[in-house]
Amino acid sequence: MGDIEEQSSHTPGDWGFETRAVHAGQDPDAASGAVVTPITLSTTFAQDGVGNHKGFEYSRSGNPTRAALEACVASLEQARHGFAFASGLAAEDNVLRVLHQGDRILLGNDAYGGTFRLISKVWEPLGFPWSAVDLTDVDALAADWPADTKMVWLETPTNPLLTCIDIEAIAELAHARGAIVVVDNTFATPYLQQPLTLGADIVVHSATKYLGGHSDVVGGFVALNDDTLADRIRFTQNAAGAIAAPFDCYLVLRGVKTLAVRMERHCANARAVVDLLLGHPAVDRVLYPQLPDHPGHRAAAKQMRDFGGMVSFTLRDGYGRSAEANALEVVRHTEIFTLAESLGAVESLIEHPGQMTHASAAGSPLQVPAALVRLSVGIESAADLVADLAQALDRLR
Repeated sequence: MGDIEEQSSHTPGDWGFETRAVHAGQDPDAASGAVVTPITLSTTFAQDGVGNHKGFEYSRSGNPTRAALEACVASLEQARHGFAFASGLAAEDNVLRVLHQGDRILLGNDAYGGTFRLISKVWEPLGFPWSAVDLTDVDALAADWPADTKMVWLETPTNPLLTCIDIEAIAELAHARGAIVVVDNTFATPYLQQPLTLGADIVVHSATKYLGGHSDVVGGFVALNDDTLADRIRFTQNAAGAIAAPFDCYLVLRGVKTLAVRMERHCANARAVVDLLLGHPAVDRVLYPQLPDHPGHRAAAKQMRDFGGMVSFTLRDGYGRSAEANALEVVRHTEIFTLAESLGAVESLIEHPGQMTHASAAGSPLQVPAALVRLSVGIESAADLVADLAQALDRLR
C-alpha cells in the first residue's frame, strides 16, 4: 500500500519524458472515455450564453485536438506555453512578428535554407535587417555585436553541416545586450535537448520532422515561457491564422508518443552509418556531432542527451569525376535510403543539399559545399542501411 500511495502523489509535473509524451494534455475524453484524443473537426462551438462557453469558440482561435498537442509538446520542452502552426515556416513567421521594424536579426551562417529565404526575402524588404554570423565564436560575436540586434536565431545542430552552438553562452551574451534568443530545435528534438532550460527565450520546430516522425504531416510548433511574448504569439496565431488543422494535430500527437524510442534508434543507427563513412576511401569528411573533431562537439556533449539521427558527409574528387559529381552519383544509387527532401521520419532519406533543400542559399553566406550529402538515418535495420550506403559508395570506384 505504501508504494501505491507514493505513486498516487506523483504529479504530471514529475513524470518522465516518455510518460509526458504519451499522457500530457491527453486525458481520456470526458464525453466518451476515448483513450486517444478525438479529432475535433467542428469549426464552431455552442455557447450557453453570450461569452459563456467551454473554452472554445471558433477553431481558428482554439480547438480541442490542437490544445492537446500544444499542451503535450510544451510539456516536453519544459515550457509554459505552446502553439501549433500549419508548417515550420508558419511558426517561424509568427515568431518574427514579435520584432519591430528596424530590429536586426542575427542568423547563424549555417542555417536552414527556408529560414534564410524567409528572413532575407520576405522580412528584410519590410525593414528588418539581418546578418549572417558565426555563432560558434562567442568572443568574436561579442566584439562585433551590431547595436540594433534584437533577435539571435540559431539552430543546433545546424542544417545541414550539423554544427552545434552553445545555447547557454549565446543566451548570456544576447540577454546582456537586450536581444532575445530563438532556437530551432528540429534536429535535436526535445528528447535530446531542451533549449529553454539553457536560457533560450523561444523554441521553434518543424513538426513535420521528428515530432510527427512518419512523413505524413506538415506542421510547426513554438514553445516558450515568457508570458508577454506568449501573448503576442497567441495573438498573431489567431490574427494571421496559420494554424495547424485538427487532423494534422492528431498525426503529430500520435508521432510524439513514440518520439523517445524512435530517437534512441535514430541515434544508434546514425553511429553505425558514421563508422562506415569514416572508413570509406571515397569519403572526404564526416560531419556528426559525436566526433571529437566536429565543430561544436563540446557544445553538443554539454547540452544534448545523444547526438542525433542526422549525418552529413562530403565526397572526394576522383574516379574520373569531381567531388560534386561523386556526391550526385551516390545519392542516385542508394536503394533503402530514399532520394528525397525532408528528414526525421522512420524511413531513411538521402539528399544533395546544394541542389535540393539549400538551393535558395546559393551565392549567399549560407551556401553549402557542393560535395555535401545529407542523410536522415531512419529506424530500419542498421546492417541494411550500412550495406546500402556501402554499395552506393563502392559504385564510384
